[in-house]
Amino acid sequence: MSSSIANCAVGAFVAAASVFLSGCMSDTMRTYIGQPVESVVMDYGPPVAVLELGRGERAYQWRKISTNVVSGSTSGEVTDTRRGRRYEETTMPGYVEERECFYTYYASISGGRWYITNFRKPKFECE
Repeated sequence: MSSSIANCAVGAFVAAASVFLSGCMSDTMRTYIGQPVESVVMDYGPPVAVLELGRGERAYQWRKISTNVVSGSTSGEVTDTRRGRRYEETTMPGYVEERECFYTYYASISGGRWYITNFRKPKFECE
C-alpha cells in the first residue's frame, strides 16, 4: 500500500471517528450558526453572561445544572458463627449527583443584530 493511500485511509478513519464521537449537544448547537442570538434566547432563556470580545464580536454563555438522584441500596448476608447464625446488613445511602455545564456561542454584529457565528464545544460530560 503506498503512503498516499495509507494517508487517505487514516484521514478517512479520523473523519469518520470525529463524526461518530461528536455529541448530541454540539449537533444542536451547530443548528444555531447563522441565526440571530434571539433564537437561542427563545429556546433557552437569557444568557448568564455576555462577554465583549472586541471587533464587533461577543460571547454569549448559558449555564445548565442537571441533577440526578442515585438511589440507595441495602443488602445483607447470613453467616454461621460459633454462636449461631448472624445477619450482617450493608447500607449504601442514596445521594444527589449534580453536574454544571456551560454552553458558549460566539456572535458577530450585522445590521444592528447579533448573529451566531460559532460555538465552543462543551466538555465531554455535557454532550
